[in-house]
Amino acid sequence: MKNSLTLCISLCFGLSLMSQKLTNVEKKLIKTVEKNNTEAIAFLEKVVNINSGTLNKEGVKKVGTIFKTAFEQIEFDSKWIEMPNEMNRAGHLFAETTGKKGKKLLLIGHLDTVFEEDSPFQEFKRINDSTAHAPGGNDMKGGDVIVLYALKALYQQGLLKDAQIIVAFTGDEESTGKPLSISRKDLVDAAKRSDIALGFETSTGFNYATVARRGASGWEVKVKGKRAHSSGVFNERVGAGAIFEMSRILNGFYEDVRGEEFLTFNPGVMMGGTFVEFDAATSKGEVFGKSNVVAQTAVVKGGLRFISEEQKEAARDKMRAIVNENLPHTSAEISFTDSYPAMPPSESNQELLAELNKVSLDLGQGEVKAYDPGKRGAADTSFVAAYVACLDGLGTMGTGAHTPEETVNLKTVEALTKRTALFLYRLINE
Repeated sequence: MKNSLTLCISLCFGLSLMSQKLTNVEKKLIKTVEKNNTEAIAFLEKVVNINSGTLNKEGVKKVGTIFKTAFEQIEFDSKWIEMPNEMNRAGHLFAETTGKKGKKLLLIGHLDTVFEEDSPFQEFKRINDSTAHAPGGNDMKGGDVIVLYALKALYQQGLLKDAQIIVAFTGDEESTGKPLSISRKDLVDAAKRSDIALGFETSTGFNYATVARRGASGWEVKVKGKRAHSSGVFNERVGAGAIFEMSRILNGFYEDVRGEEFLTFNPGVMMGGTFVEFDAATSKGEVFGKSNVVAQTAVVKGGLRFISEEQKEAARDKMRAIVNENLPHTSAEISFTDSYPAMPPSESNQELLAELNKVSLDLGQGEVKAYDPGKRGAADTSFVAAYVACLDGLGTMGTGAHTPEETVNLKTVEALTKRTALFLYRLINE
């Protein structure tokens, strides 16, 4: 009984403090979010139940069309941007209002999920009143819904007049179309017309936001050795063979490149033998080799994560140097492919976090801190970080993203939408 009373007093005190810190306009905005919350959850269920795996172009566009209609209903100028057929990607949804008041905002989400049409995980199913299994509900259709319903509340209160807000929902965040110069051109162009970018990827916790993300790069090592009978391995005529050379290289990476904060590199696929065939499109391969034959070829494909372009290039230089120190009668080459740039921590990002923190405190929701960038993957905000101040991780909460156990926390949608709506309101009135 005592604990219940303490909780009640604490909650009432928090609500009292909140009411003192919000203007009458802000209080009406918060009430509007509350009124719309049941509709928002129903909207989330609707879009989750449409498969939009990255390669399901029709599904991605169908989800985009539903959001497009919803944005047009709150008087956003919306358009679907097609990607070239050869990229095998659906395209992107952009919705915009124009004006000159306050900060110019870019709100980033994505429509696609990791669950393709053949996935057994396809439906939104409530576990209880607070949680639902939802393919892509947490990553990140829930974040998209927060964007929509925060803007809807602002619109219904007449608070979007003369504001420039661009909503960019990409259709290929989970597997970006190549080349990036095409698939991310519209996003970068939007950033160049904006002051601030807010990403609504999965929240890492109710009281955290992302001020920095690591970038992602691919790498591949190919090694050649001298094919010969295994009885001659190590002699002056045959040398070490491709697999020993590849082992030396990977060990060199582990010993000499590993250890720097925020830098990681992972060999995800390795094959070696007499003949090797690898299909990059399917990440599958075939190997032929025998224990009595010195391997003549080896291949490794991996990923590299980094917090800045400088860190990325320094790591690449070290890896190149190791690759070039070959064992006898072997040769090796390494190549790199860029994917996501880094979103490094910056003073402007920290200032933006401080503003969000003030919003959260004024709502009685507690302090918002910076999340450890070493624990976050890459995302679309990284592509715009060079042009604007950024925050990310403002979307829904849940568990098991990218797995058949993915959940979305329905109880936090309303609170996070309130936080977003108030944050946007204050930014466009600065």
